[in-house]
Amino acid sequence: MPAPQDPTEPCGRVRLDKWLWAARFYKTRGLAGEEVARGRVQVNGTATKPAREVRVGDRIELQQGPLRRMVVVRALSGVRGPAPVAALMYEETAESVAERQRQAELRRLAPEPALAQAQGRPTKRERRTLDHWRQRDPAPDWDQRWSVRLDEREPRR
Repeated sequence: MPAPQDPTEPCGRVRLDKWLWAARFYKTRGLAGEEVARGRVQVNGTATKPAREVRVGDRIELQQGPLRRMVVVRALSGVRGPAPVAALMYEETAESVAERQRQAELRRLAPEPALAQAQGRPTKRERRTLDHWRQRDPAPDWDQRWSVRLDEREPRR
């Protein structure tokens, strides 16, 4: 069995899905491959396949949920290492950082949807009261409509 590779040691050729996994953009290599196959990752402005080889200097644009990130490859590694080492493998562009900070600020300022509900779920006591009202005033029988049926209308004169 070969010795594990040092993540800081440069290597010659690395697949895109493996590099994305090693750089800690995705939790598993399979997930990285799926995202590339779905077209959510572009290299140098073009959609690619998971087996594409990454080179130093490539611009990778990837989408993680609602967030789009643009990074430039600074180092290659096919081994997933610690997060501080993985952060040295790429450099995020200034536009990407600014957009990420803008999105974070928008999320921070957005109201919490749960706070819009003034009362929330009814308590057990309130549910029993509602059930009591429903039993006392049953729902209308929709077969007994107020409108007239076609066959019951008077003939026109």
